[in-house]
This record gives sequence, C-alpha cells and structure tokens, in this order.
Amino acid sequence: MSEPVSTAHVVNVRGYLAVFAALLVLTVITVAVASLDLTESATVAVAVTIATFKATLVAMFFMHLKGERPMVFWSLGLTGILFAALFAFVLWTEGDRLAGTRFLDAFGSAPKTAPSEEPASPKPQAAKEGGH
Repeated sequence: MSEPVSTAHVVNVRGYLAVFAALLVLTVITVAVASLDLTESATVAVAVTIATFKATLVAMFFMHLKGERPMVFWSLGLTGILFAALFAFVLWTEGDRLAGTRFLDAFGSAPKTAPSEEPASPKPQAAKEGGH
C-alpha cells in the first residue's frame, strides 16, 4: 500500500508576519513622504514607487506567485504591458484637454469668438379678443 499524499498547503507564518511588517513600514513611509515639502509630481512619483513595491510584496507572498512557473510571469507581464498601452492611449487621446490646446481653423489662426449678446427676451403677445 502506498502512503497517502498530503495536499495541505504549508503556511509560513513568520514570512507572512515579515511581509505584514514591511507593508506597515512602507505605509508609514508613504504618509511621511506626503507630509514633506516636495513638489506635487515628486510626491506622486515617490508614492507610486512605494505602492509598486507594496503591490509586488502582496503579489509575491499573499498571492503565492513567488514559487510559480515562468509562464505565469509571462502572462502577468503581458497584462501589464497591455494595461500600460491602454492607459497611454487614453492619455494620448484626452491629453489635449489637459494641456489646454487651442484649436485652429484651416488657415492657422484661432477662430474668432462671437461677441456676447444678451438673449432677446420674448415679447409678450397681446391676447386676441374673440374666439378660440
């Protein structure tokens, strides 16, 4: 007779606690960076970098990607590339509104705006006497 095969998942509590501690430390660092006197773009860049490290920790340990085969990483990488491409496409198509682009006419000059006119108020019509 053969021995029964154990399919139980080995839980490394010490590793989970270390990742949890790292996530807490990175969260505190993110809050501390937000209170520094940095430019808005620098603050966002640092916060996104820290968030990327945190997401990597969660994916590698809590989603058990650390011990997966390379094929899983290829599909994960392809998903990331497609996400970045779609995000770049949205920024490319909507980016002119963010930059305040002026639209030009066919001759290269800005279209003239009509002078502001007050809307004409409708004149009250006199009630007609007689029938309906």
